[in-house]
Amino acid sequence: MLRPGYSTRRIAMELKAAGVIHSEEGFILWRYIHRGRSLKAGEYLFDKPANIIDIQKRLRRGDVYLHTVVIPEGYTMFDIAVAIQEAGLGSAEDFLKVSQSDTALIGDIDPAARSLEGYLFPETYEFSRMMSTHEMAAAMVKQFRTVATQLGLLEQLTMISEGIRPTPSLHEIVTMASIVEKETSVPEERPEVASVYYNRLNKRIALDADPSIIYAELLAGTYQGALHHADMSFASPYNTYRNAGLPPGPIANPGRSALEAAMHPAQTDYFYFVADAQGHHRFARTMEEHNKNVTAYRKAMRGH
Repeated sequence: MLRPGYSTRRIAMELKAAGVIHSEEGFILWRYIHRGRSLKAGEYLFDKPANIIDIQKRLRRGDVYLHTVVIPEGYTMFDIAVAIQEAGLGSAEDFLKVSQSDTALIGDIDPAARSLEGYLFPETYEFSRMMSTHEMAAAMVKQFRTVATQLGLLEQLTMISEGIRPTPSLHEIVTMASIVEKETSVPEERPEVASVYYNRLNKRIALDADPSIIYAELLAGTYQGALHHADMSFASPYNTYRNAGLPPGPIANPGRSALEAAMHPAQTDYFYFVADAQGHHRFARTMEEHNKNVTAYRKAMRGH
């Protein structure tokens, strides 16, 4: 790792100590004779000794080593913070602080945002260790903006500037998409899942989304890794069993298909769904139908 402000002599010492060069003096002399672009700070990977010319070319280009960080769809900011830390790119605590406070990054598109949750787009990223956690979060938000633009989601900003209030708003769409993302990993089911929740919203029926309780407990630092019946009464505005309507904000970071589902839900009269023990869900219009599906699910699970 070559830090900002290192002198040529200090760089030579670091390279020699790492076994990349044989002679500090030779490196310094070549640099003195061939002055040009400055040598860039950063983390470099040399898998074998190299000649001084090639090394100095790499340092001039800033050909730094990049760490790959995979952010799956549905990761929360808490999950992402751990992924950043495990990649050796910074502490989970630092990333969480940025995620919970740096809402200026999305202030123009979601003034109501309480954190960056929902806008840290799931993607495979390559970051250098010279980047700050703020810069990493900003890269994820930038990717969200790119995808949102492709989907036409940011067209709402133009509508708002023209005095039109979109229904649902961008904030509501991203919040809905985050719930849909956490409820099913099957892309073709997501428009139907979204339809269930929009139907419940329209009838002012509580959403009863289990992932919202998990998120409420994550925020409070009390989640134990599984939900129990008592958790359904957990006091939080994010608990969609206790509170009708959408939670105050996203409960995870949705991917493209979940955003599309929230923007374009299926047109159904479903109000319920339950897992079918095959990785999919069964949908129902009435409580009677739903109870039959629940019974079938429990029977299937006993069979497993």
